[in-house]
Amino acid sequence: MRPKGGAYGVHTDGRECDPVIMSRIEARRDEDSAAAASPLTDRLLAVLPAEAVLTDPDVTASYANDMASFCPAGAPAVVVLPRTVEEVRHVMRTATELRVPVVPQGARTGLSGGANATEGCIALSLTKMDRVLEISPVDRIAVVEPGVVNAVLSRAVGEHGLYYPPDPSSWETCTIGGNIGTASGGLCCVKYGVTAEYVLGLDVVLADGRLMSTGRRTAKGVAGYDLTRLFVGSEGSLGVVVRAVLALRPKPPRQLVLAAEFPSATAACDAICRIMAGGHVPSLLELMDRTTVKAVNDLAHMGLPETTEALLLAAFDTPDPAADLAAVGALCEAAGATQVVPAEDATESEMLLQARRLALTALEAVKGTTMIDDVCVPRSRLGEMLDGVERIAAKYELTIGVCAHAGDGNTHPTVCFDARDPDESRRARESFDEIMALGLELGGTITGEHGVGVLKKEWLAREIGPVGVEMQRAVKQVFDPLGILNPGKLF
Repeated sequence: MRPKGGAYGVHTDGRECDPVIMSRIEARRDEDSAAAASPLTDRLLAVLPAEAVLTDPDVTASYANDMASFCPAGAPAVVVLPRTVEEVRHVMRTATELRVPVVPQGARTGLSGGANATEGCIALSLTKMDRVLEISPVDRIAVVEPGVVNAVLSRAVGEHGLYYPPDPSSWETCTIGGNIGTASGGLCCVKYGVTAEYVLGLDVVLADGRLMSTGRRTAKGVAGYDLTRLFVGSEGSLGVVVRAVLALRPKPPRQLVLAAEFPSATAACDAICRIMAGGHVPSLLELMDRTTVKAVNDLAHMGLPETTEALLLAAFDTPDPAADLAAVGALCEAAGATQVVPAEDATESEMLLQARRLALTALEAVKGTTMIDDVCVPRSRLGEMLDGVERIAAKYELTIGVCAHAGDGNTHPTVCFDARDPDESRRARESFDEIMALGLELGGTITGEHGVGVLKKEWLAREIGPVGVEMQRAVKQVFDPLGILNPGKLF
C-alpha cells in the first residue's frame, strides 16, 4: 500500500514522513504481503486470475456483513469473485484441502446475517457470475447464473412476453442466487408464490468441489428425492449454486391498484379476511400501518394519508381489473374502510407500489438503525399479530412500524432504534424476540422469506424442536461433513 502522492517515506515536496506513520505503513505492507503469499491464496491463484482474489483488508472488510443488525461477523481471509463453474470448484477443492470455511455471498442484501463472514473464511462472492444463459418462450424457462440481479432477469424475460414473478423489495439489487439461498418472496406472493415454486433445477458445487445437477427442465418431473427444493432456502450451507433453471409465466396484463384507508389495523385485517374468503385472487395485497405511512411520507413526500391507522393496497392483473377492484373495494367498505381510492391508471398504480417498496428504507431513516422481523402467521390471525406488535412497541417504548404481505400473512414488524444508545439497543433486541415469540404463539413461523442466518438460529430450534434440529444437522453432515460451508448459520 503506497501513500498518496509519492514513494514510501517521502512527501511529494521532499519532506520525510513521520517515523510513526512510516512504521504503520511498513507494517501494513508486510501484512498485505503475508496475506498475498499465504498457502491459501497461493492455492487459489494457481487457477484463479489475480483480479478474482482480493486480500487487501480494507477491501475484504467490506464483504463481512449483509444488511442485518445484531449479527456477529468475522474478517474474511480472502474474497474470491469467480466467473466460471470451474473456478468455483477450485475454490471448494482448496477449502476442503486446507479446511477453510467458505461463506457464499450474493449482493448481501439479506436481513438475517446469513451472508456474514466467518473469521478467516473465504468470502465467495458470486456477483461476477451474472449471465442470463438462456430464455425459452416455448419451454417457459430461463437458465441463469447466480449473480444475475432479479430486476435484470425480470426485464430480460419481459422482452419475450414472459414473467418471473418473485420480486423482493430489493429486486433492483438482490441476486437470483441470494433469492434461492433464502427462498425469498416478494409483493406478488399472494397470487404467484415464492422463489421455491419457480426453481426447477440447479447445478451445485458441493463442499468437496464435485458438481451435482438436480431437478429438470421439463414442466413435470418426480424422479427421486426433490434435492432442488432441499437447496432452496439452505442459505449456502449445503452447496454453492452456480446455475439455475427457473420457471416462467406468460406476462400478465398491467395491474391496477386500489388504496383503502382504515381506522384500525383490526378493520384492515377484517377486510383482508373478507377478500380471501370471497375467493378473490389479487396479484398483490399489502398493508402499511400508520407508522410506516408517516415514515414513507417523511422520506419521499408522497402525500399518503397519515390520518389512517392502516393503509391496504390491493391489485389485480386480470383482464378486467377495474371490476375486481370494485368488488374488493366494496368488501373494504363493509369492513369499515373510511376511504377507498382505485388508481386511475398504471402510473398512479406504480406510485402506490413504490410507496410500499420504500417502506423499509423509510423506517430505517426514522432512527438510523432497524431490526426487521419476518414473522408469518395464518391470515386469520393477522389482526392479533398487529395488535400484539402495538402492545410490544408500547411496552418497550419504541417505534415499531409494520408493513406486511397481508395476502399471505407475512408481516415485517420493523424496530427503529438508535444503535448508539445501549439501553435502546437492548430494548430493540428484546422487543424483536418478543415479536417472534408472539408469531409462534399464533401458529406462525419465525421467517416467511428472509431466512434464519445468524439472527434467528436460536428461534429455529424453538420452532422445529430437538428432533427437527437433529434431522437437519444430519442432512448438513451428508453434504458438508467437514462443516466448512457457511458455518454458524441456521443452527
